[in-house]
Amino acid sequence: MKAALLPDRGVIKISGADARHLLNGLVTTDLTLLEPGLGRFGALLTPQGKIVSDFFITEIAAEDDGGFLLDCPKTLAEPLATKLKFYKLRAKVLIENLSDRLGVLAVWEGTPAGTPEPAFVDPRNDRLGWRLIVPELLARKTAEAIGAAMVDAAAYQAHRIALGAPAGGIDFAYGDAFPHEANMDRLHGVDFSKGCYIGQEVVSRMHHRGTARTRIVRVLLDGAAPQPGSDITAGDKSVGTMGSSAEGCGLALLRIDRVADAREAAVPLSAGGIALQLADPDELKPAVRKTVA
Repeated sequence: MKAALLPDRGVIKISGADARHLLNGLVTTDLTLLEPGLGRFGALLTPQGKIVSDFFITEIAAEDDGGFLLDCPKTLAEPLATKLKFYKLRAKVLIENLSDRLGVLAVWEGTPAGTPEPAFVDPRNDRLGWRLIVPELLARKTAEAIGAAMVDAAAYQAHRIALGAPAGGIDFAYGDAFPHEANMDRLHGVDFSKGCYIGQEVVSRMHHRGTARTRIVRVLLDGAAPQPGSDITAGDKSVGTMGSSAEGCGLALLRIDRVADAREAAVPLSAGGIALQLADPDELKPAVRKTVA
């Protein structure tokens, strides 16, 4: 079993009598289904339905003073906390950026022994493993206590890439991508049966009409990894943008229709002079329309 402290992750705490009600009216996931020991994947969107920040949410047990912890990109922690404070108005909610004290420990290829709280299975895909929120100084000691060997964060990045889990800021741009483009509908990050949230109308319409034109999909690399942001082409036509990559596998944001045309015409894909092929062509197909449990 492996464990890695993720230096790019920050932590926000939201507490108070109105915390659940406030968050549930803002984010894409249903917090009425959340309880201590579980995690939900979701996002705060713009009114136009684009991702401001994605994050994981877990609930703190009542005996530990209650509230919620958001595992979010560290660079967005302070702006996200500020944005949430803007929405709280007179609600009885306290919002704190704890990124200078708490970090995120990813654990995979096994089940932690005696998992300390707060911890939860990654709600996107249980094969991604567990996420533990711990003081950064205690990360190594925590890993030892649960029977995991500490490894570099790059090992976790290779793991998530192989399983098709995008990372915002490298695989898609915050403020510019819809949840469907970042595969949040496939990764249990959008609940289509909950009530309203910011951007809900746009996301619901895109889901039910199947109008997402681009998708992040896994690609296999024939050679060195292209730089993130490299243009992906089919012949002389641009069909997408390269994201993160590791160990011969990468993630690419592709125009579905253009790649389908290239496949039909047997035109190969490349980025930065490096040949690419789809790891699974079915990833280009529309997602099965179902609600998040």
